[in-house]
Amino acid sequence: MMDLHLEGKVVVVTGGGSGIGAGITEVLAEEGARPVIVARRPPDADWLARTGTDFVAAELSDDAACRSAVETVRSRHGAVHGLVNNAGANDGVGLGRGPEAFRASLNQNLVHYYTMVHLLADDLRATRGAIVNISSKTALTGQGGTSAYVAAKAAQLGLTREWAVEFLADGVRVNAIVVAEVMTPLYRRWLDTLPDGDAALEEIVRRIPLGQRMTTAREIGDTCAFLLSTRASHMTGQWLFPDGGYTHLDRAIRGS
Repeated sequence: MMDLHLEGKVVVVTGGGSGIGAGITEVLAEEGARPVIVARRPPDADWLARTGTDFVAAELSDDAACRSAVETVRSRHGAVHGLVNNAGANDGVGLGRGPEAFRASLNQNLVHYYTMVHLLADDLRATRGAIVNISSKTALTGQGGTSAYVAAKAAQLGLTREWAVEFLADGVRVNAIVVAEVMTPLYRRWLDTLPDGDAALEEIVRRIPLGQRMTTAREIGDTCAFLLSTRASHMTGQWLFPDGGYTHLDRAIRGS
């Protein structure tokens, strides 16, 4: 068994109570870390108790709420060892929606990534901790009709490298996970908006080179736990793609 040396380490996971965030939280809890979810809505109480996870309510688009949440985390748990910037959603703000909607979407999907790093920087320096930013393949591939979300996700990749440089002298590592096709409640709701969601899902899965299946939230969680751990002690400024080859491998190899 590979010990990730996460035992007792406090890790803040934004949006960590559902979807990909829940997969990350579960893996961290199993590895002995002390995950603290910061999100708008509380997760299921039984799930929280089962995972031994704490929850702090905060509207992440509100700077003051983020500051209050960080203070609460410190008062309950002490210094923070890790931050997973995960919260956000593809809200479909495209060119037709206009600049006001674009700015509002960036506030929901991007600005709090910066805010949380800003607020926790001293903790992470003191603990020589790590940051993982959850991004999306759309940052590299585009999608159409999602200008704001894609802008946020691309910026997160740029900030990953910027912060990796800024924290070099402090020993704080910063990496990103580029998520492709993972079934979550949000993903399912998107499929349900399509004329034939099941057919669309079948076509997407057919195009995933490794195993013709979607990535699981747990597989994202496993990658995240590794990046937060000292087993990844010489890895910083990297973008990892646990996606079955979907983003980079030639899909024609499967006849698609």
